[in-house]
Amino acid sequence: MMASGKSTVGRELARQSERQFLDTDTLIQSRFGRSITSIFQIYGEDAFRDHETSVLRLLEPSRAVLATGGGLVLRPQNWDEFRRLGTTIFLDVAEEHLYARLANSKRKRPLLAHDDWEERLQVLIKARRPLYEEADVIFPIGPENADFAASRLLEILIQTP
Repeated sequence: MMASGKSTVGRELARQSERQFLDTDTLIQSRFGRSITSIFQIYGEDAFRDHETSVLRLLEPSRAVLATGGGLVLRPQNWDEFRRLGTTIFLDVAEEHLYARLANSKRKRPLLAHDDWEERLQVLIKARRPLYEEADVIFPIGPENADFAASRLLEILIQTP
């Protein structure tokens, strides 16, 4: 989910596990030479989802930690790609923390750049949560710092077959 800590925890997990960190949003912006917001504004959400899927398909399985946009779970074919690439992790942030994190950045997020962003977020959570729960590892995350969360997550991953 957006604002769950994918980038900060993912970057720290990559550092602690001595892996490369990749972010699909950054890859999309580099490949298409536009910001996520401008892709949404100019081409719409469907075109953005096409870009997400195309970037995901270009990736090779590696020892990288990959942070994805929260909407990549919406297309069933992307789950085949996730599984091809490795272990999937859902950072399960409590809703109160999610709302607090998004209150300051909602305007930067195309799906929430509206006055009714809280209602829109609730719709997104309801639609996406069952999809996120298909992940191999569901990791409850709270307000702890990225270093602590990544350390705990790494311990879990070491024990996961």
